[in-house]
Amino acid sequence: MGVDYVTFDRLVDLSTRFKPEGRTLMLGRQGFKIKRRDAKRYEASLNKNGVEARRFDFLQEDGYAETLMRKLGFGEMETMDFSDYEGASILHDLNKRPPKELENQFDFIFDGGTVEHVFNVPVALEGLYRMLKPGGRLVSLNGLNGWYGHGMYQFNPELVWTFWKRACNCEVIDCRAIPEDPTEPYEQVVFGDPADTGRRLRLKKKIGPGRTYLYYEIEKTSKSRLPKIALQSDYETKWQGHDTAGQTRFEDARS
Repeated sequence: MGVDYVTFDRLVDLSTRFKPEGRTLMLGRQGFKIKRRDAKRYEASLNKNGVEARRFDFLQEDGYAETLMRKLGFGEMETMDFSDYEGASILHDLNKRPPKELENQFDFIFDGGTVEHVFNVPVALEGLYRMLKPGGRLVSLNGLNGWYGHGMYQFNPELVWTFWKRACNCEVIDCRAIPEDPTEPYEQVVFGDPADTGRRLRLKKKIGPGRTYLYYEIEKTSKSRLPKIALQSDYETKWQGHDTAGQTRFEDARS
């Protein structure tokens, strides 16, 4: 997708809260260009977050985003892609498990719209988990709504809470809907965990029909692990006390 204004705004905010110390990774070689429509918003975002810089300070001649990431404090980002057609430094098919030498290597992984283009999403997500170090963070922006024909999938916040929190025991720091166009009448919507209520999120009239990102930020901890199960929370609640085809997290907690 590339880094647009709303992505830039989230990255600037993140830079005030998180500074990776080790290796960092960008999925795909993301571009960064300033849209004239949003020119003043870039400056406002920097000022709001206390970052002393101008929007043009983050540009690089070839139109990619490594300078932006470095100047925001995210280090010299390595880039991963299926092909080297855009100059990626690490070639890997996210449909497959990453090689051992990439496991537990990265303090920060940025997915600016790559996983939605990968057919085998569970393997891709497990691969991102494997590549993160304990204490490392993953930031992801993929389509939630309105990205018709763009990738293979659009994603639901239930995936974030089900897979990353309950299945992997990672900390979900942020999970929200962000309209791609900051001028449209719909606001950003912060999502809570549906498992807290046992009911699905009610999003009618909260999210518009236009292009909307699912943004989330997770941290892998020393207690995180890859899941044995990953089941949707409201169904697990309804299934309690009934015969089931497999084990749910409620039975798992008692075992």
